[in-house]
Order: sequence, then structure tokens, then C-alpha cells
Amino acid sequence: MARFTGKKAKETPALNMGSMSDIIFMLLFFFMVITTMRESSLYVQIKPPQGTEVTKLEKKSLVSYINVGVPMLDQQKKYGTEPRIQLNDQISEVSDIIAFVEKEREQRVEADRPLITTAIKADQKVRMGMITDIKQELRKAGALKIFYNATKGNRKK
Repeated sequence: MARFTGKKAKETPALNMGSMSDIIFMLLFFFMVITTMRESSLYVQIKPPQGTEVTKLEKKSLVSYINVGVPMLDQQKKYGTEPRIQLNDQISEVSDIIAFVEKEREQRVEADRPLITTAIKADQKVRMGMITDIKQELRKAGALKIFYNATKGNRKK
């Protein structure tokens, strides 16, 4: 007959940590691939106006941004409290827009140059005269595709 042995203390097996490093590196590479870096820091305050006919941009990689608004609190000692224009990472004047547009064109592939859109991100309290000056400079530079950033608002009846 078979002998039955007494119950031995069962030990829990150790966890296999061999594939843990593979999982961590897969997650690391995943987040590195999907993350985009901020192209420029914002030096002006922008609260966009509301629009009723809002559409989304197709290719954001072909957009050059012009930010217009009152400088941030830490920048007001240097630039004052009047609305300013920010091109990339610096506060600029209206006369610098033509050089900005040419520089943006040079950075793109030649096939994409006609498709470049200029987006004006302006605070809702910026006077229309400043926006008109920006549009005139864009017209001189040949940047005729203009996009105005706005938030979706309710249509008035």
C-alpha cells in the first residue's frame, strides 16, 4: 500500500522578475514616442475669444503661431502692460513679422511651403488695430493663409 506522508509546509514560489525590465523599457519607449515637446514658452497672457464657426486644423505641423496679448506678470517690468506680439520665444514688433515668416518658410520642406498656415492667437481684449497691422505685414510677406484661434461658443439666436 502507498504511504501517505504528513503535510509539509508549502512555500510560496519567488516571483520571476526577469521580464520586469522589458516591461519597464517598453513603457518608457511608448511614452517617449507619443510625447511632444513644447516648441516655445508663452510670454503673453491669452484668453481667446469665442467663435461660432470653429473648425479644427488638419496638420498642426504646418502652422506658425503669432501670439498677441498682455505680457505675463513676470515679464511686465521689462515690456509693460500694453499688448505685445510674441514670435517663437521672444517678444517682437510688428516690423519683425516678415522676417519671422521667411524664417519659418526656410525651416520647412519645399513641398510644404505653400501649405503653411499662420495662426494668430490673440487675447480677446487686444484691439483690432493691432490685429490689422499684423495682417498687413503677413500680406506683405505673402502669408495669405491665416487662422484665428478661438474657443467654441454658443451661437446667438
